[in-house]
Amino acid sequence: MTHTNDPAVVRRLLTTPGRWAVVGLSSNTARAAYGVSRYLQRVLGQRIVPVHPKAETVHGEPGYARLADIPGDIDVVDVFVNASLAGDVVDQAIARGAKAVWLQLDIVDEAAAQRAEAAGLDVVMDTCPAIEGPLLGLG
Repeated sequence: MTHTNDPAVVRRLLTTPGRWAVVGLSSNTARAAYGVSRYLQRVLGQRIVPVHPKAETVHGEPGYARLADIPGDIDVVDVFVNASLAGDVVDQAIARGAKAVWLQLDIVDEAAAQRAEAAGLDVVMDTCPAIEGPLLGLG
């Protein structure tokens, strides 16, 4: 079965204040995760948590090496890793109790999306908040 993004879920995730764990976010300004996380934080007002093996502070927020290391609740796990690694991140998000996973543009893992949905998570796949937000008039 092929996952189809629900426009209502996309809108709700982008407009409801939440805590987004951005997996793959480092201080490398050339990477898409850097600009998209800035958009999430500064335009949409989301709280971001950088997740990267280097555990760097990005956009003023302290980083963590793994999802499991983050204290407190996570609303959305935003996945900026190679598609071949996305399934493991989705499984970690499920185990961590996240409410949603957002697989970025060109990151497609149908089996992982099905596992997340079966676990009760909202799933958005193969698109970007910085693309969807302006389409919804969100800046």
